[in-house]
Amino acid sequence: MTDITIALSKGRIFEDTAPLLKAAGIVALDDPESSRKLILATNRANVRLIIVRASDVPTYVQYGAADLGIAGKDVLHEHGGAGLYQPLDLNIARCRMMVAVPEGFDYDSAVRQGARLRIATKYVQTAREHFADKGVHVDLIKLYGSMELAPLVGLADAIVDLVSSGNTLKANHLKAVEEIMPISARLIINQAALKLKREIIQPVLDAFSDAIKQ
Repeated sequence: MTDITIALSKGRIFEDTAPLLKAAGIVALDDPESSRKLILATNRANVRLIIVRASDVPTYVQYGAADLGIAGKDVLHEHGGAGLYQPLDLNIARCRMMVAVPEGFDYDSAVRQGARLRIATKYVQTAREHFADKGVHVDLIKLYGSMELAPLVGLADAIVDLVSSGNTLKANHLKAVEEIMPISARLIINQAALKLKREIIQPVLDAFSDAIKQ
């Protein structure tokens, strides 16, 4: 029997994906939040889940270590999407990629005057493209977490980060000033796997498609 492997990340994406997997008849036998296992068996002998960092999901799928995966548009934009088929926007894990600045910073004036801005972000490719399109000169500072701290200690003028409720920005006296793009999670499939394992992947794809229409 042909096996398929699905790459997922812990947290919100896994939680939001569980009902879609269930609709496809796939249920994990372990909870990734409490289990230390990185490979999870499911109720279907020919389907397994692997738990990886969100930013690594496209890489596992691109190189065929996983046949399918679920990744945010933010991660896919940074990755570039090489070797991946992206058939479905799952409309889960929704948020926005935003530019945010300290409450007292006049962002519009700085942009108008052609100031060179220091931008802290882990989304370097996305930020580079956004500011290049606007004709704004920036120095990009790559960070891996706690973006909100960077403007508070003088490391950066602004940040580019995901914003959901905006509460973290508000708690750190920052404000969102510009939306770069809406973000949601996508189903991604290895292009070779789709050809070689279509008979098992297509029903999963169809079940996901039906589930998000409901």
